[in-house]
Amino acid sequence: MTIGRDGTLRGLLGATALVLGLSGLAFAQDAKPFLTLDGKPPLVIGHRGLPGLMPEETQASYEMAAAVGTDAFEEDLHLTKDCVLVARHNPWLSDNTNVAEVASTNPEVAARKRTVPGVMVKVKWAQTPTSGPAEYLTDLTDPNDPKSVLKSLIVDGEDHTNDWSINDFTMAELKTLIAGTTYDDAAERPKIFNGKFPILSFQEIIDLAKVKSKETGRVIAVYPESKNPTWNDEQAIANGCGAPGSHPLEDAMIKIIEKNGLNSKDAPIFVQSFEPGSLKYMHDHGLKTKIVQLIDGYGVDFKTGMPLYNEITDSRPLDWTLAGDPRWFDAMLTPEGLTEIKTYADGIGPWKPQIVPLKISPWPEKNADGTPFAGSTANASVQPPTSLVADAHKAGLFVHVFTFRNESKYLAGSYNKDPIQEFLTFYRLGVDGVFTDFSNTGYIARLAYLRELGR
Repeated sequence: MTIGRDGTLRGLLGATALVLGLSGLAFAQDAKPFLTLDGKPPLVIGHRGLPGLMPEETQASYEMAAAVGTDAFEEDLHLTKDCVLVARHNPWLSDNTNVAEVASTNPEVAARKRTVPGVMVKVKWAQTPTSGPAEYLTDLTDPNDPKSVLKSLIVDGEDHTNDWSINDFTMAELKTLIAGTTYDDAAERPKIFNGKFPILSFQEIIDLAKVKSKETGRVIAVYPESKNPTWNDEQAIANGCGAPGSHPLEDAMIKIIEKNGLNSKDAPIFVQSFEPGSLKYMHDHGLKTKIVQLIDGYGVDFKTGMPLYNEITDSRPLDWTLAGDPRWFDAMLTPEGLTEIKTYADGIGPWKPQIVPLKISPWPEKNADGTPFAGSTANASVQPPTSLVADAHKAGLFVHVFTFRNESKYLAGSYNKDPIQEFLTFYRLGVDGVFTDFSNTGYIARLAYLRELGR
C-alpha cells in the first residue's frame, strides 16, 4: 500500500529500514537488559491505528499501523442500535465522522440529532474543598423512564447536546451512511482521506489483525476498550440489547472474544477500561485475557508539576461517581490502589504526566499583556519521574502509558520538538508499552533504544 504522490508510507518505511539496518551495528555480547516487567521490549500500541496520518479506527489506519511496525491495534468499542460492537473513539459523531456533512443532505440522518438537554443531579458524598463539583449532568432526564437516556447526549457528565449518538444507528447504517475522520489535532493532520473509509465493527478489526499478523510474520494483537461502559450499557438496555441492570457491552465483548479463540492470558489481546467496575464484571464473568486498568487525569498544574483531578468526566471513573465514591483517579496510583487493581487486572494504563511530571519554572504570574499566565505542555520541562513504574512492577502489573503524539504542542519543551526523545525517556524508565498516534515514530524510537542497550 502506498499513499499519495509524495510517497508518505514509502518514506516512513524507508526511514524505518535505515534505522533497523543501523541498529544491527550496535549489537554487543554485553547487551543491557530491558527494565520491563517481563524483560521483553516495550510494545508499540497503535492508538486507534495510525491516526496521525489516516482517519482513526478505519481499515486504512490499522493497515498503515501494521505496515510501520505496530504491535497492537487499539480500538474503542460501543454498541450500535442493533447491538453490534463498533469502533469509534467518541460516541458522539460530529468530531470523528462526517455525520454533519451527511445530515446536510439526508433528512433522516439530520432528524436523529439529539437535542434534549440533560439535567443536573447532586453527587452522593459530602462536599469538601477538594471533592470537586457538587452536581453533574446526566441524560436520564426522566428517572421513571430508562429509555429517556436515548433523547439527550450527556456522556459521563459531559454535554454533547445537538450531536448524533453512535447508538442511534445500526451497524449497516454506520457502514453505508457515515465514514471516519481525523480527531485529535484535526487542524494539523491530513484531511484528504476524511470521509473516505467506513466505520469498522470489532469483528472486522479482529479479522484484520489476523490477516496482518500472517502477512507481516509477527503477531499483531487487538486492544479493545469498553468505552464509557456505564453509559453504553444504559444506552444498550434502552435499545433492547439487554435486560435492566445487565451489562450488554461487556457481555458482547466476552462473547466475541470467546468466539474468536482469544479468551486466554497468552492470546494476542488486551482488554482495557477506565471504569474498574466494567473490568471487574468481565473478570468475574469469564474473561481470561490480559486486563488493563486505565488511569486518567484532567490536566496538569504547570506551576507545581502535579496532575489535576477536579471534575467529573476525566478525573474519576463514572462508576465511582454513581456509587458515591469521592476518590479521584490518583487513588489508583498508590501502592494500595495498585494492590487492589492486581486483584482483577494484569496491567495499568496511566497518563504520561503521572510518570513524568511537567513543570514551568520559574513561574511568571502574568503574560506580557497583564493577563494571568497559564502555560502549556510546549513550554514546560520534564521533572524527575515518579515511582509509579517501579511501584506497578512491584505489584506485578505491567505499565502501558498514553498517549504519544508527534505534534509540537503535545511535547514538553525539554524534548526540543523531537518526539523520539519523549519515547526514549519512557522506554528508559521501563514502561512495558506506549499508546501512540504515530506507530512509525514509536517503532523507530524503540530501535534507537535497542541500540542504546546494545541489542
